[in-house]
Amino acid sequence: MAESTITYLVLGAAVVLFMSNRVPVALVATGVSLSLWATGILDLDKALAGFGDPTVLFIAATFVVAEALDVTGVTAWIGQLLLARSGSGRPKVLALIMLVCALITALITPNASVAALIPAVVIIGIRVREPSSQLLMPLAFGAHAGALLALTGSPVNVLIANAGADAGVGAFGFFEFALAGVPLLVGTIAIAVILGPKVLPRRNAKVMPVDFSDLATALIRDYQLDDATDLYDREQGVAELVIPPRSGLIGQAAFPGMVTESGDLVVLGVQRDGDHLGPGQIVLAAGDALLVRGTWQALSVHLPDDDVLVVDEPGAVRRQVVALGIGAKEALAVLGAMVILLATGAVPPAVAALLAAGSLILLRVVSIDHAFRAISWTTVVLVAGMIPLSTAMQSTGAARQLADGLVKVVGDAGPYALVAGLFLMVAVLGQLISNTATALIVIPIAVSSAAELGVSSRPVLMAVNVAATAALLTPVATPANLMVMEPGGYRFGDYWKLGLPLMAWYAVIAIAVVPLIWRF
Repeated sequence: MAESTITYLVLGAAVVLFMSNRVPVALVATGVSLSLWATGILDLDKALAGFGDPTVLFIAATFVVAEALDVTGVTAWIGQLLLARSGSGRPKVLALIMLVCALITALITPNASVAALIPAVVIIGIRVREPSSQLLMPLAFGAHAGALLALTGSPVNVLIANAGADAGVGAFGFFEFALAGVPLLVGTIAIAVILGPKVLPRRNAKVMPVDFSDLATALIRDYQLDDATDLYDREQGVAELVIPPRSGLIGQAAFPGMVTESGDLVVLGVQRDGDHLGPGQIVLAAGDALLVRGTWQALSVHLPDDDVLVVDEPGAVRRQVVALGIGAKEALAVLGAMVILLATGAVPPAVAALLAAGSLILLRVVSIDHAFRAISWTTVVLVAGMIPLSTAMQSTGAARQLADGLVKVVGDAGPYALVAGLFLMVAVLGQLISNTATALIVIPIAVSSAAELGVSSRPVLMAVNVAATAALLTPVATPANLMVMEPGGYRFGDYWKLGLPLMAWYAVIAIAVVPLIWRF
């Protein structure tokens, strides 16, 4: 059997398994690498080369940087600014939400930005009396468009940039993606603002988040604290706890000012049946409520506890009520330095990202354990496992065969038809499997097709990048789409109604605009 045929079989099996969603994608990607080795298509070093590829290291390090921005309250601060400036007019609110999400995405990827902003956007919906379904899908789609504003916006950008370098046409610059990303974002916002009210459902999630803007005032009143008490700041916060039946705390004594057994939390007040108790000692009973104060870290470590029920999760409260937290300045400084290194090309992208991640650990913005937990290992293994497939498609001639077929189909129609064909291929696959996996599959085909037609691969690669970003028709197309499904009250069939007109705009950018910027 020809090596190219074996490569097609491995590719086909991978696509089927990705689409079935029955096998973890990381396991499928690892299986691809091992299959290429087992069948003799690649030797062991090449089959496992993806796990040491600079692209993979870059992606892993950027997850640490994104986590540092989140844990220090930078993304929460941005969410607060969004809440404060959202106003009441729906077009303005929606445009601002999508713009802010896009700008954040440019630095920390769509998944991180959407996850950070979902709570704030739901609260905005409550305040402006718009159902969350009218705001959250545009949030996710704004993140998709924002991914094309900078190199760090998406792992696919890094793959495309490296592919350009490998093809001999030069890597794309840090902000060069924005030449296509800015018009893409402007059109995306306009379409969402105009069509969104007509095509999106009007639903809320079954469980809506709580607006904590007046929480401090309510707690001061309910626990009869001094009006001057500052319950929340950068370092410390409070949590309200309820004693459940059979709790080990039942029968124990408590009083305002008491330090808990851990030594990290202080009891500010106790309530029973809605009445404040104290200042004397109280014997705790089931149903009693306690207000405790401590550092945010102490609250996250000691709560929840088997002996208490937490009324409002401290992390959720912190995101709404606390601005830039401890380590925020350091995180922003490191982010700025990384962007400068990437934008100037002073060092390779992987080096810049690794330096940033290492600096954040040395500055104790995040611990080493926290850094490892922040990395999406599924994404890392997916990219590492699929890189050898791209290698095999090139080395066996499979990519060239597919490129020849595509060129024959477009015939004499020229490079624009080629780009249209690639866009359709990527857009369809991207709705069914990861857009990162799709890019890894199509990139060698795109480069070979451009060579067959004798045109530059730069516009072809950028068109593939735009198409890979157009994963808009299903909730399973990207994690960002899936994240908004439950809080937005969406159903599977809701996505294509806004996603299809947006995909048409993506096609315009890829087929008509990209070749005007990067000439064939």
